[in-house]
Amino acid sequence: MDLTDARLSYEKYVLPDEGLPATPFDLFRTWFDEAMAQQLPEPYAMSLATCGSDNRPSVRIVLMRELTAQGVVFYTNYDSAKGQAIDDNPYGEALFFWQGLERQVRLSGRIVKIDAQKSADYFAKRPIESQLGAWVSQPQSGVIANRAVMEQRYDELAKQFGQSVPYPEFWGGYELIIDKAEFWQGRAGRMHDRIVYQADNHGWQIGRLLP
Repeated sequence: MDLTDARLSYEKYVLPDEGLPATPFDLFRTWFDEAMAQQLPEPYAMSLATCGSDNRPSVRIVLMRELTAQGVVFYTNYDSAKGQAIDDNPYGEALFFWQGLERQVRLSGRIVKIDAQKSADYFAKRPIESQLGAWVSQPQSGVIANRAVMEQRYDELAKQFGQSVPYPEFWGGYELIIDKAEFWQGRAGRMHDRIVYQADNHGWQIGRLLP
């Protein structure tokens, strides 16, 4: 398969040097709101990269469930492969790619667990099917013989819990506390705009990177 001639020219928008917000959170919110307004598919989906004690990078799609004053929140099984990687090495990076806007955002920093009550409150808002799915997936990433085993477990839990699925303590939220953010705007001729925010003791430093 030869894809050397498969390419697009990105020409929709620019990311200028002047008039940038003082923090990455304001720019991210602006871009995210534009992605939502254009009804792009799941603009809150992000690729989350981690690297555990085996030094092998791992990446998967998770859903941003909240933008806070210091980062982004996502939820998962604490006993999952990603949960173990975060325990081993609490640094990670999230990537948002909004193809319809020819934009991507990289958010880097430290990953920490959020308050257990906040996780429980969010769990209670999930559809009951998703609540049961969280219980079935214990441990998430665990190996099973076939799908029938998983479906049988789902049916057993549905009968056991009824309409009141309890919050599982092995499941909850993490917050990626951002100390670096890069905003990428596609431009023609691969002369892309790349603006980076880097946190230090004086706040956020802003710079432009070569494409």
